[in-house]
Amino acid sequence: MSLEGGSQFEALIDYLRESRGVDLAGYKRMSLIRRVAKRAQELGIDNFAAYHDYLQVHSEEFPILFDKILINVTEFFRDPQSWDYLRHQILPQILAKNGSIRLWSTGTASGEEAYSAAMMLCEALGQDEFLRRVKIYATDIDEEALNTARAGYPPKDLESLDEDLRNKYFEPQGSRFVFRSALRRVLIFGRHDLMQDAPISRLDLLICRNTLMYFTAEAQGRILARFHYALKDDGFLFLGRAEMLLTHGALFVPLDLKQRIFTKVARAQLHDGFMLQAQAGSAEASDHVARQMRVRELAAEGAPYAQLVIDALGVLVTANQVARRLFDIGRAEIGRPLKDLELSYKPMDLRTPIDLAHAERRPIASSAVEFSSPDGKPIVFDVYVAPLIDDDNSVVGTSVSYIDVTHLTHLRSELERSKEDVETAYEELQSSNEELETTNEELQSTVEELETTNEELQSSNEELETMNEELESTNTELQTINTDLRLRTDEVNKLNTFLGAITGNIELGAVVLDGDMRVQVWNERAADLWGLRPDEVVGRHFFDLDIGLPSRELRNMVRGVAGGKPAEDESTVEALSRRGKSIQVRVIAYTLSDGERTGGVVLVMEELRSENEPAGRF
Repeated sequence: MSLEGGSQFEALIDYLRESRGVDLAGYKRMSLIRRVAKRAQELGIDNFAAYHDYLQVHSEEFPILFDKILINVTEFFRDPQSWDYLRHQILPQILAKNGSIRLWSTGTASGEEAYSAAMMLCEALGQDEFLRRVKIYATDIDEEALNTARAGYPPKDLESLDEDLRNKYFEPQGSRFVFRSALRRVLIFGRHDLMQDAPISRLDLLICRNTLMYFTAEAQGRILARFHYALKDDGFLFLGRAEMLLTHGALFVPLDLKQRIFTKVARAQLHDGFMLQAQAGSAEASDHVARQMRVRELAAEGAPYAQLVIDALGVLVTANQVARRLFDIGRAEIGRPLKDLELSYKPMDLRTPIDLAHAERRPIASSAVEFSSPDGKPIVFDVYVAPLIDDDNSVVGTSVSYIDVTHLTHLRSELERSKEDVETAYEELQSSNEELETTNEELQSTVEELETTNEELQSSNEELETMNEELESTNTELQTINTDLRLRTDEVNKLNTFLGAITGNIELGAVVLDGDMRVQVWNERAADLWGLRPDEVVGRHFFDLDIGLPSRELRNMVRGVAGGKPAEDESTVEALSRRGKSIQVRVIAYTLSDGERTGGVVLVMEELRSENEPAGRF
């Protein structure tokens, strides 16, 4: 199949997104085209438009295509050196926290890496502590692969696992082996799209091995920003051997680059997950943006009035210090849905003005809202509910400000001073930024050349790793086919042995001819009658054999039976035995059929003896 026809391919990708909810826009195009083309060629389809039509008619094709695209190549404790480093150097730091342990294995395919992590933690903690402290989330976009993880594995898939671990953690269930049911409740398997779905948060360890390499650089940046948001400040990121994060130093730094273990750059963490994801779009300016975002965060903390930020899903993202103290907001309430908090209706109902602000794309003000402070002092607020609108005009959240107007003059003075402080800080930041830009211009040429070289090397490495995974997948398929062929060959050999045993022990001459009238079977009695061994006649044309049987007289009968009309016939002919003696032979012909079509003829030959002639071979 040609790799041209971009519009046809894009139409196919759009169809997959609209019909199955699978967005492949962030995947590397050449790798994606190659995998889809391979599947189409297996079906004998030579263009993407025809394959698009095929998908619309055959719904069972979708899981097969996704398996080809996603290349589900994995195994238990893949790259053992990296797992050993994780076990001996990283795991002790995680266990030392003495709290719950949250782990996310994303792009988990059929679950081997999630189960590997579970076995590693259970070995370190013991079963009781493992069940009490650990929660493992295992996700993938491929639902069929997740079903395999849930249902268990055939014995051959566990061959790479140490025998002691296999016996300790897996138990037979029918023809498969499943993870021990007593420990299985720690693991949660679910479908998750890295490009669309919100990340799992508060993680101690995030495992994403040989998954990022399938995405474009822009998509990798967005995914890594979500990973950054998902990890705790002291959490760890475990990547695959082709993933080095050379251009994402503002988010993660390597703890051991060889083993692909990274730590989070804590200063880039923001309460507002949407702003962090936007930051990841420009790797070159990430340090500068991180500084600006940190200043904005601290400015909100220092504001003299209470302020809340709620995201587009209705979750309380942050509350500044004044708000936390005034409304008794604990850290456990940050990250919870606003509707579940007393804050949603006290001191006023926030849900209605938030919905109105989103709908009309403008701030909504509520005046003279009364409230009693924790010390019992009455306070009057002006409440401003403002939508947070992104560059694409989408509402990403809401800011709620509580302005104390009890002492209006004092409040205005404080707000003005805060504004001047922010402006002064911004001017100083701008001045520092100009100095940095001047220095950066002198080094820009060298930096750009190095970054270009690094990116090219990274891209080449990822492409080679992708092709290697494809080869592993193909090799697995070939091994399965070879196993099936070997089993069928054994079955054929057994049948041939069985047939030989039958034909060799009957007292009648038996000959099997194929559709071309060539000899396939020639038993011992036939050899005794006509003086030719099986190895002298098998494969030769029956009517060309130089034997005492007048085969040409039988031609019409044999060919008629070979055609199935009739299915059985017989004839008695004069023949010469292997000793030259004249004998009468009855020849019976049967059609050889599989029930649908004829495939040859079976001839049974019996010497007819006179009543006075003694029995026996001649």
